[in-house]
Amino acid sequence: MNLINTSVSRRSFLAGAGALIAAGSLAACNSGDNATSGNGSAPAESTKLVVAASPSPHAVILNDYAASRLADEGIELEVKEYTDYILPNQDTTSGDVDANYFQHINYLNNYNEENGTDLVNVGKIHFEPMGVFPGKSSDIDNIADGATIAVPNDPTNEGRALLLLQDLGLITLDSDAGITATPNNIVDNPHNIQFSEQEAAALPRTVADVDFAVINGNYAIDAGLKLEDAVAQEDASSDVIQEEYANVIVTTPEKEDDERITKLVKILQTDDFKAFLKETFGDAVQAAF
Repeated sequence: MNLINTSVSRRSFLAGAGALIAAGSLAACNSGDNATSGNGSAPAESTKLVVAASPSPHAVILNDYAASRLADEGIELEVKEYTDYILPNQDTTSGDVDANYFQHINYLNNYNEENGTDLVNVGKIHFEPMGVFPGKSSDIDNIADGATIAVPNDPTNEGRALLLLQDLGLITLDSDAGITATPNNIVDNPHNIQFSEQEAAALPRTVADVDFAVINGNYAIDAGLKLEDAVAQEDASSDVIQEEYANVIVTTPEKEDDERITKLVKILQTDDFKAFLKETFGDAVQAAF
């Protein structure tokens, strides 16, 4: 987004050639001020960066950590918050925002494939371990036969949830399922677990209606659920987390090398940022670099 330059128009009805020359000199001086910054160098094409983000932890990270540090670099950060997973990518593609920060790698790849877009990942920032939260039951090790577990119903998170349940020894998936697994890929279900497939955002609201719910980190944070209250969680060091579920800064190919976005990524890949995550979110949000 380009900053709006405000120019001052001076009109004078001075008589005499000397006065006209003086007015012309003043106009030239004003033109020079508009073309250069205070130190005489040309300003950046834009000093404002507009980023789409989900409310937490992404917008919190941008507003509470990145904004002031970008300001020190002469960049004004504007954060636009979104509560869905479609519009941020659409608005990035259209140019309504410069970049977005809300999605993991697997979701980005899936979105590009389904929509014929070419949005690019310009940096891993963090990941949010998915947790199994208690509802009607709290003992996952002695789960009752016929218990109901709620899982996200979107293609990029349902498989992730089922893989976590497999790691816990509750189910077995067919060997080819991987991160695209659905309940149809379950080949062994010794406890006859029932699955309630729901929109990821709804899971914190319905957890009390099921025995357990596998909830995405950002939605758990929004709902005030703490990862330490989960009865199980993903192994944050696993390859699938690092390669598929790290949350990234995303933009268009045309802005991949934009200095404003490059500086944002650099700011969010420091030891100071790691300390901020630990202090602000505990283990619920962890550095992915």
